[in-house]
Amino acid sequence: MFRLIWIISIYVRSFMRRFMPSNIAITTLRTRSGLKWAAPAMLLSVPYLFAASYVSTLVDGGASKWLYVVFFVCIWNALKFLANGLVCMGLLARVRVHERRLQRSAAEAPTVRANEQLVDA
Repeated sequence: MFRLIWIISIYVRSFMRRFMPSNIAITTLRTRSGLKWAAPAMLLSVPYLFAASYVSTLVDGGASKWLYVVFFVCIWNALKFLANGLVCMGLLARVRVHERRLQRSAAEAPTVRANEQLVDA
């Protein structure tokens, strides 16, 4: 039974990562070229919070209680974008420090020219 639940969760996660727009955006933001867009992408949480507020107002006004599912999905996506933005800013800082170290070490390394002898005879 546990194995069946595990396998189903793997398939659900795989489906969500491939086809849900917010998960595709977060996966793209985790690449090296996408890290610089993580902070502006945090602003995407604002429309999600607005949508959650609107859905909550609809439910309070007498709409179906099933709309709470949409409410929780909107809140979840907003929190995902906020947390991802913070994590990606840390990752970007770490990557830039690493790249700067590599540039410094490459500049300090002795260069060997084509006509120089590598081993003393």
